[in-house]
Amino acid sequence: MKIIELDLTGCKYLSEIHEKIKNAFGFSEDYGCNWDAFWDFLWSECDADRVVIRGEHSLSKEFDVSLAKLHEVLEDNIKFRKDNNLNAFSYIIIN
Repeated sequence: MKIIELDLTGCKYLSEIHEKIKNAFGFSEDYGCNWDAFWDFLWSECDADRVVIRGEHSLSKEFDVSLAKLHEVLEDNIKFRKDNNLNAFSYIIIN
């Protein structure tokens, strides 16, 4: 089972969140550091069975919208994969 760990602890800027996403998922330098790019790379380059997200609750409230978008992209990608009989991963939030 391939597990990707995304630790968001201590992020102070949205750019840091995207940098941590890029590193955790092993995305190439072409990753555009936005939610559309996350969807595209998640669909085309992620072969994980599970994604573990840590440190969300350590972030300030100003990140609530970004975290909701992160979850939305993950959920939409999982649904897309299931609907198209592709390997669907799961994710869990641990704080």
